[in-house]
Amino acid sequence: MEAENKMSFSFLFRIFGRVFDWFEVIVLSMGVFCLAALVIVNVFARTFFISIYFVEELTELLVVLITFVGVSYGVRKARHIRMGAFFDAMSPKMQKVMIIVICTISAVVMFLLSSFAFNYMSTSRAMSHRTPALRLPYWTFLAIIPLGFFSAGVQYVRTIVKNLTVPEVWLSPEQQGEYEAEELQQLAEKFEDMAEEMVEEMKELEEQNDASNHQPPKA
Repeated sequence: MEAENKMSFSFLFRIFGRVFDWFEVIVLSMGVFCLAALVIVNVFARTFFISIYFVEELTELLVVLITFVGVSYGVRKARHIRMGAFFDAMSPKMQKVMIIVICTISAVVMFLLSSFAFNYMSTSRAMSHRTPALRLPYWTFLAIIPLGFFSAGVQYVRTIVKNLTVPEVWLSPEQQGEYEAEELQQLAEKFEDMAEEMVEEMKELEEQNDASNHQPPKA
């Protein structure tokens, strides 16, 4: 029964991570694409015709969106700033303790910032603030800020759970070691596989050549 509960918890943990990954990647990709497209279109419009009056507001919305969704993405991929020199010098047991302490403090800070941002958004909504060009409710521009902070806090909590349930040290729920080191290791494994395939092909060619050389000549 306990093993089944652990398996179900691990399955839900992976599904939760995939949903976050899908949402963040889609939002960040589309946000960067739309931001670049708006700026380029406005440059041409300003050069040949007239500047598009609402581009500044939309770019502001997209920058806020990319920034605060990127906070959660950076935490999930362990791309945030950290004191790696001190951390790497510690023993694995101390590293696990430190990462749990760091993630606990960071999660509390993220949830507090999410609460403050939500209160600010609620105040803006109550005062009926609107954007000057499109006359949109300004609180819609601010809604992503508490969501981004809250999502980052959830990622820190996931990191704590990950480190409590596995013996290895995990910097984030999806990143065990340094990103660059893991990337180099993956490349090394890829080149090793390619080298093994090339060696096997060379052996096959040598066997075929030996077989053709030992065939009796035709009469």
